[in-house]
Amino acid sequence: MTSSRFLAGASGQVHVRHWPCTDPVAGLVFLHGMGQHTGHYHRFARALGAEGIETWALDHVGHGLSEGEPGNPGPVTDLAANALMLADLAAADRPGLPLAVMGHSLGAATAVAALAEQPERFVAVVLCGLPRRAAADPGAVDEVRAPILVVHGVDDRLAPIDGARAWTSAVRNAEMREYPDAGHDLLHEPVHRQVTSDVAAFVRATVQP
Repeated sequence: MTSSRFLAGASGQVHVRHWPCTDPVAGLVFLHGMGQHTGHYHRFARALGAEGIETWALDHVGHGLSEGEPGNPGPVTDLAANALMLADLAAADRPGLPLAVMGHSLGAATAVAALAEQPERFVAVVLCGLPRRAAADPGAVDEVRAPILVVHGVDDRLAPIDGARAWTSAVRNAEMREYPDAGHDLLHEPVHRQVTSDVAAFVRATVQP
């Protein structure tokens, strides 16, 4: 059953959802995109749970049930600090469980910023709909040794795929999976089952090679 709580974030109370599963092999810290919230990801988290991946997610500042000006997430540095606090919470809930991080769009930029602060924090990284600003700086993850999977829709108009392709080619431990006839919000498009399956397989392969 999903649980809900709050943590004291970098700029106020941050709402957290947790989807536990039986005998998890890995945990996932999930970061949503602009204008979304954790309630949009029940289907995704439950599907991961069926694969033994337990999920923790937060509502960004000004989103969902988190404090802040509605629709205004504030500095990405604050969002990254919140993401690392969420990772600490997950580690306390499940001591010793390997943790991966996944971010969509704004969440992908947040994940990159968090990795720049703590490059060894996660065992695997998934970036979905990597935005142009984050894609312009592949050097931000130079110190990250964990494998990175970039998932991107070929027809993404908000974050054109060329930026994600260039970023992936510049990062030595990154691979990319492209989804034809798919746009920006992969986990809410017709390809969502395939994307979820690919993410689960990638995380499981990282912790169970």
